[in-house]
Amino acid sequence: MIAEGTLPGGFSFRVMPEYEAGGSATQAASVSLRDAYIRWTRDAFAVTVGQVKTPFSPEFITSITQIETADRATAVDSLAPKRDIGLMAEYAVGTWANLQAGVFNGEGQNRIVNVDSTNLVVGRVSVRPVPYLTVGGNAAHWSTDSTRWGADAELEWQGLSLKGEYLWQPRAASEADEGWYALAAYCVLPWVQLVLKQEWFERPGVFPAQRQVATTGGVNVWLAASRIRLLANYVSREIGTPGIRRGAVITQLQVRF
Repeated sequence: MIAEGTLPGGFSFRVMPEYEAGGSATQAASVSLRDAYIRWTRDAFAVTVGQVKTPFSPEFITSITQIETADRATAVDSLAPKRDIGLMAEYAVGTWANLQAGVFNGEGQNRIVNVDSTNLVVGRVSVRPVPYLTVGGNAAHWSTDSTRWGADAELEWQGLSLKGEYLWQPRAASEADEGWYALAAYCVLPWVQLVLKQEWFERPGVFPAQRQVATTGGVNVWLAASRIRLLANYVSREIGTPGIRRGAVITQLQVRF
């Protein structure tokens, strides 16, 4: 359930709770907040205050109901800062560039107290040199030795979508947590889309000699004037070095009211 609306003076708000947070086999799930913010907009400039998605990684920023696969890439889930509490500013330069920057608590979702007195600074720049191509970059820095980077590109052309991201976090001893994904999607019919996604992720500073390699193939079908989307994915994932490969079928039915 989402509550959102507009207020006088260019203000808007959004509150979205999560009804299954923290649940396990022995502990009941609780209700928590995902989005809870107020946004002020004036022409091409906007300021958002509250708990919001940090502006890092287009796949993370995009709603799960709008990305082409049932799950986000492992590199995005692992390296992109998630929702946090803070202040974010955004400026659009016509239709060809967008700038976002924010200062956040750095403790994550629903954590009001800053236990280490450090902040998270996140910035993103995306440029559209031609109408069908977008190129972007992100950076996230805590007031410690943790800095994460990302670069991405997306091409949309007559039903064809090509996109990818590369994310990395430098560590000591010349090691880095890093990963990428590349995705191709094509609408064979206005309401049927075929998807192929390849991804790779390695985190030697946390899990030595272990990596994840995954291939996803799927189809998206829109029904009822695009208010209903059916996703069917087959994911083949290899974990470890040498790896153990497993396959899984994932289906989702998404309904928009």
